[in-house]
Amino acid sequence: MTLESVFSASDYQSIVSINIFIVLLSACIVIGHLLEENRWMNESVTALVIGLCTGGVILLTTQGKNSKILVFSEDLFFIYLLPPIIFNAGFQVKKKQFFRNFMTIVLFGAVGTLISFVIISLGAISLFQRLGFEGLELGDFLAIGAIFSATDSVCTLQVLNQDETPLLYSLVFGEGVVNDATSVVLFNAIQTLDLEHLDSMIILKFIGNFLYLFASSTLLGLFAGLLSAYIIKKLYFGRHSTDREVAIMILMAYLSYMLAELLDLSGILTVFFCGIVMSHYTWHNVTESSRITTKHAFATMSFIAEIFIFLYVGMDALDIEKWRIASQSPVKAVSISSTIIGLLMVGRAAFVFPLSYLSNLSKKAGRPKITFREQVTIWWAGLMRGAVSIALAYNKFTIWGHTQLPSNAIMITSTIIVVLFSTLVFGILTKPIVRLMLPKRHLTREVSINSDPPSPKSIFTPLLNNDQEVEPVPDTNQNMLRPSSLCMFLTIPTRSVHHYWRKFDDAFMRPVFGGRGFMPIVPGSPTERSVHDGELA
Repeated sequence: MTLESVFSASDYQSIVSINIFIVLLSACIVIGHLLEENRWMNESVTALVIGLCTGGVILLTTQGKNSKILVFSEDLFFIYLLPPIIFNAGFQVKKKQFFRNFMTIVLFGAVGTLISFVIISLGAISLFQRLGFEGLELGDFLAIGAIFSATDSVCTLQVLNQDETPLLYSLVFGEGVVNDATSVVLFNAIQTLDLEHLDSMIILKFIGNFLYLFASSTLLGLFAGLLSAYIIKKLYFGRHSTDREVAIMILMAYLSYMLAELLDLSGILTVFFCGIVMSHYTWHNVTESSRITTKHAFATMSFIAEIFIFLYVGMDALDIEKWRIASQSPVKAVSISSTIIGLLMVGRAAFVFPLSYLSNLSKKAGRPKITFREQVTIWWAGLMRGAVSIALAYNKFTIWGHTQLPSNAIMITSTIIVVLFSTLVFGILTKPIVRLMLPKRHLTREVSINSDPPSPKSIFTPLLNNDQEVEPVPDTNQNMLRPSSLCMFLTIPTRSVHHYWRKFDDAFMRPVFGGRGFMPIVPGSPTERSVHDGELA
């Protein structure tokens, strides 16, 4: 009995697709390992190239008739692939650096995204008509601004080191997450905007809806993280099984994302802040073996999902249906893509350099400022577009991945060209540019002056050890300069928000939700044995 007689044709095709992806994922991991020290390549570019080659082989073997075997699906992307990536980003972020630069991150990720959105939308309205491209309405142009405001800084983050360049890494990483959330929230808000009766009230309602989505999504993520910490602390799963601890953490994180999608909120923001809260409270409430397991489980799921996405995008880039529809005007598709790339570069420069200047003005003496070389690196890091742009474009210009309208097909193919060009060209040049902008002597200086000591690499070291540092006690006998003017007053170090939050956290939050210093003692665990031995001594 053959396999074809057991399964239907569609089931057999699905099994073939799954086997192809497993083989390709394994190949990407092996080739990425071999190219680890390569100056030009990284795993994102490698996965995209392998996806393109595989898609070409599929087209050749099926004689151009079966390009749909691995078609891109925005539902698969948003429901299954994106959550583990964003959650792991929040779970493993160095919170001290992230929140120390939180205002700058919000400036880049939220305000900067809005500036880029306006420039891309207005540029598209003005330039597309000059290129003779018609068939789009005002809502489509606004959607284009939101679609191409979504950055993909994966290539840059693979080159940067969190210990060598803590300030730059936290800015690029934090902006990437906030930017994706802002773009998705902006895109969803535009879909509900009544553009036919546009007035001041509609605009105010749009702004209110945008702020509501941002705040509600964040609060939902905080609530889900605190709930998971409270449940694990009170029910004490570690007494019987560490598997239950790991399972409840994974399920609660995914539940937060799906609840946000169910309530039409931003799942990206929700699951990101859920990851931050879980790393601060929940992770300390589980046993040592569960901590090691969750650390590597979340990182592995995120790693596989990232490679999967780039493979997916590379294969679907050769979707023959949309290229046939858009082939009626190939010159127009190329000109539209070139225009969008130009708008991306202008729109990003329009906020990176001015907002960096404002951020440097607001920083007190002794705090690291964003140098011009770092500003260029941040500008370059946001030029790449990835799966978020692809997913939003498919959501806007296709119905279940299909389209018969020439204007929509041109927008889909233009989006694919922009993603491929930015990822391959800009991505390949990322390593040389980062090394040019941030030479070794610059990295050494930043490590010694502006950052915490490098994190130990042992898997037995607590993941978020930067939170375990004890704040230095100020010397009360040291003479302090009294401010003689408002300018001097603003530059004298004062108690930070982080300091007062730590006091509130130790006094109220950790006794209720657990965390470092308040985790339960599990019988038979290393913690329990050490406490018992201490009592005997």
